[in-house]
Amino acid sequence: MDFILIAVIVLGGIGLIAALVLYVCSKRFAVYEDPRIGQVNELLPGANCGGCGFAGCGGMADALVKGADKGSLDGLNCPVGGSEVMSRVANLLGMAIANGDPKVAVVRCNGTCELRQKIATYDGMRSCAAMNACGAGETACGYGCLGCGDCVEACQFDAIHLNAKTGLPEVDEEKCTSCGACVKACPRGIIELRKKGPKGRRVFVACMSKDKGAVSIKACKASCIGCGKCVKECKFEAITLWQNLSYIDPNKCRLCRKCVEVCPTHAIRAVNFPAPPKAETQINGLQDQNIK
Repeated sequence: MDFILIAVIVLGGIGLIAALVLYVCSKRFAVYEDPRIGQVNELLPGANCGGCGFAGCGGMADALVKGADKGSLDGLNCPVGGSEVMSRVANLLGMAIANGDPKVAVVRCNGTCELRQKIATYDGMRSCAAMNACGAGETACGYGCLGCGDCVEACQFDAIHLNAKTGLPEVDEEKCTSCGACVKACPRGIIELRKKGPKGRRVFVACMSKDKGAVSIKACKASCIGCGKCVKECKFEAITLWQNLSYIDPNKCRLCRKCVEVCPTHAIRAVNFPAPPKAETQINGLQDQNIK
């Protein structure tokens, strides 16, 4: 009987000491989590796409709360949720947030199957990353779209598809959330997030070739040849020429489209602009015939 009593007392003592140790450790090493992080996380879309620059929505929520504590949410934006979600987050945190210009993914390559002929056949893993690692791909252009669809697989919102006729990816503006997943997936960097523009209108150079004009035009009939005509034509200094390639700054571009008119290879694209009136088109057609 004494042995049983002693065993109970010893075990009880050990349990009491262990409980005290656990209590002290829980207080000493406790990790406090701001309850607002969970509340903000619930407001975020939960896509975990990484478009915000963080590993997932949890990381974004933590950064938003820390930003609120510092008094600013500048530089923090959820491209999937957009201004509506960010407004809710700002209201929850008692902050004001500046509305950023909506963006959309654009494919800076106009080298369709007709304009960029195949010179080789790739017989390997159907992946842009794998094909790019092997060299220039199936065409002579070492800068254009490889057409394997890595961007399509990366998109969680079904916003980008390969056109079977042209072999190029096409972006559905209504579905695109500008998360940037397709941008990261493209090994040649031909996909760019640009301002969506008023009424969805924008002008950009649909080419990434840095080859000299003669080499570039031989590889693709719609490539930028670095002639600089667009640079001279632009009165807003929105176009720069570097390494034989023109680039249009969306922040300076006024959408006048004069650069589109002077580009000899039609490498500059104007998207979502209204078609010219039929009468004007017919007159231009007659003038072209007379010239011929």
